[in-house]
Amino acid sequence: MIRHTVVSAKFGRPRRAVAALLIGFGVVAADAGAQVAIVLNSGEGTVSIIDKVKKEEIKRIPVGKEPHHLMATPDDQYLIVANAVSNDLVLLDPKSGEIKRRIDKISDPYQIGFSPDKKWFVSVSLRLNRTDIYDGDFKLVKRIATPKAPSHVGFTSDSKLALITLQDSNQLAAIDLATQAVKWTIPVGLMPAGVWVTPDDKYALIGMTGADYVEVVELATRKTIKKIKTGKGAHNFIAMGDARRILVSNRVANTVNIIDQQTLEVVDTIKVPGGPDCMELTADGKELWVTSRWAKKVTIIDMATKQITKQIPVGNSPHGIYFMGHAARK
Repeated sequence: MIRHTVVSAKFGRPRRAVAALLIGFGVVAADAGAQVAIVLNSGEGTVSIIDKVKKEEIKRIPVGKEPHHLMATPDDQYLIVANAVSNDLVLLDPKSGEIKRRIDKISDPYQIGFSPDKKWFVSVSLRLNRTDIYDGDFKLVKRIATPKAPSHVGFTSDSKLALITLQDSNQLAAIDLATQAVKWTIPVGLMPAGVWVTPDDKYALIGMTGADYVEVVELATRKTIKKIKTGKGAHNFIAMGDARRILVSNRVANTVNIIDQQTLEVVDTIKVPGGPDCMELTADGKELWVTSRWAKKVTIIDMATKQITKQIPVGNSPHGIYFMGHAARK
């Protein structure tokens, strides 16, 4: 596999020589390539590239062992795929899905995230029971031991805290990013997974995969103030782009709930078969794309009717999903 020259640490444009090299290898995508969705098939170590217009898989690319989660770089120039068992990151062109760069020696990157100030890259190592903090050049700065099975990460908007769910320990930990140490750890419900921080930094919402609710923790007091009833297997979150509503997937109940962040109530429920996991919403809010983890499919929902319009076959155990032109992450 081609390993290209290192791209600027601040995720700016590659140097001219590097750009020429990429063109020479034929990996610079045409503008039409922006109409793709990228899906991680964690069970087979591949990425499915889907034509968003035709709604069908174009190709499947091997990327590494157990790619679970993905995210764009802060400038949206690259899409980072985290290979948990390969111990590396793969940077894709988000317009085409073509591999641009591989970063080795990133230990067990199960879940990943950039702090809002773009200073820190946090990698949650589920099987190794630790959280690693890297700088903007992906150089390891600090390795922090945690209780068993750290799962997902969220951040306060001021970039002071990284919140880590501890799936097998039934806890939530807060890491102080200034001191790079665990600031506090509190007990929560059964098998906490996705964590979402409300825009005002007042609450952390945690999906309880081992239960049927989203637990609401008031960050100032570190106390649980509410349990929002959802479907069984509440797992992961995504914003609807209006700074008010978020979506939570319920893997066991085969539903997705819409939660109002102001009232902290479920306002709608959508049926999604096959173990709904990660989600992506189009910028216009018209289509919700969901990875149906156990069905080897991506399910597309018409948000006006809340009905399934298409299911696209992909690889084994589809997990993370991304496309450009998504709803704002708020």
